Amino acid sequence: MSYVNHTILVVDNDQDQAHFTKLALQRVGVITPVQNAKDGEEAIGYLSGRGAFQNRDSYPMPVLMLLDLKLPHISGVGLLSWLREQPALKRLPVVVLTTPVPEADLNRAYELGCNSFLFKP
Repeated sequence: MSYVNHTILVVDNDQDQAHFTKLALQRVGVITPVQNAKDGEEAIGYLSGRGAFQNRDSYPMPVLMLLDLKLPHISGVGLLSWLREQPALKRLPVVVLTTPVPEADLNRAYELGCNSFLFKP
């Protein structure tokens, strides 16, 4: 079975955290490819298939997004809001994986349809 069509998209501006997330997934046996986006703008480009992300063989649509809320340019909440407005993407499962944030941000993420919320260690 090919897992290329089961990509996970990690959106985190801290590349060390993104790397550790990928390692943690591997450690628990996840063999699905993991793609990274460093901010909300890059994630929108990836999800839209624009620019460097046009080739869907190299950048397949994810089946899960792990999202940090503290992002430059477009915040995680902004990205989640954009995502839920896209008919083809509004059901994409999103797990918010972030450092502690104000409760208002947590509530807003749930209002926008995140599926779960986990704090980074």
